[in-house]
Amino acid sequence: MRSVRTTATVGGLALLLGACGGNAATGEQTFADGKTFTMVLGADPGTLDPHLTTLSVAYLVDRFMYDSLINVDPNGNEMAGLAQTWQGTTTSATYTLRKDVKCADGSPLTASVVADNINFVGDPKNASSRIGVFVPPGATAKGDDAAGTVTVTSAAPASFLARTVGGLPIVCGKGMKDRNLLKQGGDGTGMFTLTEAVANDHYTFTRRKDYAWGPGDFKADQRGLPDTVTLKVVTNESTAANLLMSKQVNVAQVIGPDRQRLQAAGLTQRQVEAALGELWFNHKAGLPGADESVRKALTQALDLAELGKVVSSGSGKAPSGLVAPSLGPCKQNTVEGNLPAHNLDAAKAALEAAGWTAGTGGVRAKGGQKLAITIAYPTSLGAGVQAGAELTQQVWKSAGAEVTMKSVTDAEVGTAIVGGQLAWDVAFLPLNITLPSQLVPYLSGPSAPDGVNFSGIDNAAYTKAVTDASAIAGTAGCEQWAAAEKALFQHVDMVPFVNSTVPTFGQGVQFELAEGTLVPQSIRMLV
Repeated sequence: MRSVRTTATVGGLALLLGACGGNAATGEQTFADGKTFTMVLGADPGTLDPHLTTLSVAYLVDRFMYDSLINVDPNGNEMAGLAQTWQGTTTSATYTLRKDVKCADGSPLTASVVADNINFVGDPKNASSRIGVFVPPGATAKGDDAAGTVTVTSAAPASFLARTVGGLPIVCGKGMKDRNLLKQGGDGTGMFTLTEAVANDHYTFTRRKDYAWGPGDFKADQRGLPDTVTLKVVTNESTAANLLMSKQVNVAQVIGPDRQRLQAAGLTQRQVEAALGELWFNHKAGLPGADESVRKALTQALDLAELGKVVSSGSGKAPSGLVAPSLGPCKQNTVEGNLPAHNLDAAKAALEAAGWTAGTGGVRAKGGQKLAITIAYPTSLGAGVQAGAELTQQVWKSAGAEVTMKSVTDAEVGTAIVGGQLAWDVAFLPLNITLPSQLVPYLSGPSAPDGVNFSGIDNAAYTKAVTDASAIAGTAGCEQWAAAEKALFQHVDMVPFVNSTVPTFGQGVQFELAEGTLVPQSIRMLV
């Protein structure tokens, strides 16, 4: 998913990141042509199919190969992508394509191929992980190749229809016909083509010299564009920081304690606020998380502020909602006053009152079932998240639970947790998105294999508020979207507890971040 490396998509903010200070426009920096740009990936992306992945690291890799109909500028405003113009309501959207766009094999991008992308994702039978995130379930598209237009019709109202569909990565014709080409390859209209893929090691790209349709004021002949891009998989943040300090890579995102030495060294950095600490309860019948009284008690047992400090290594901020305030259009605080306040004694009493009585070894049980909890946490988010999981384990043990830990890679987040292949009760997973509507498939509807509601949430009040909000175009529906989030927290369906100011460090390069991730077209190599 959304800059913080885990599930969903990305966040929405663009920042200029330049090395060595100065202003390129004034000549204080000199751009260099023909160089190789190297960036650290904190995890292997797994499948590169942009319509079947759930991982933000895969989304980053895919941005080098695929463009979308609409781009987003540094201020979060929409601007031309593959579409030159667009318009939309809550139930329909129309895009007029640029005439100069070509696929990697040199063939022109047609409106019918774009429509095929939207129809594939919108059809529930295809089990796309992007359904509901970019394309509403059941939405259909028609392409007019002669006019160069694509018309989308949504089966149900969607507040941000033109923008959400406009963000879908567009695959070209060959890839749509044979999706096996996309697993460790690509077929898109992006600035780069994939020339080498070595799983868990590196991904190498070559710049397309015919690419001339980038976002904003992009010009194909501008100075500093790299000829080659290498995305290097480095799962250890200390190693990534060392590579950056020794100038073996140009860019790395460092969330944990190593950020301090990079800051002390004076490396250029820019920060984006994004979700880092979110607790997800597995609501599957028969598990502890299916019982709201258990979810409430376990949350009440935790000092969420202290947990946030541990997870973020002291650099976090209290969240105000499921979309970080710098990323989304709605600014209401949906968290404050809607989660249980910390009180360990009250948590123990609540468990007792719910029938979870202390037994052998102090472990609570109810009807012969132990209060046994497996906590899953991603290894890619650094030592802070592991320390937070361990703190949670200690607290819940003191409340009478039997708690075990399970570390997972980002690939396992997609297959084991979102894909439903792992037995888990609570997961530390940040879900980063840019619009409240993109949350819906993760918080309602079917679980795997038919959907991505991986924790099995079924909250009628949330669903009703989403229905109300979806019928209102744009930010006019923010109060209804806020009501939906509040309904989740009031039932402790999931618990956001800390956002992180996520720094991206760089040297020898200028670039921008849009929607929380690097914009390939913005890379400018320095001498």
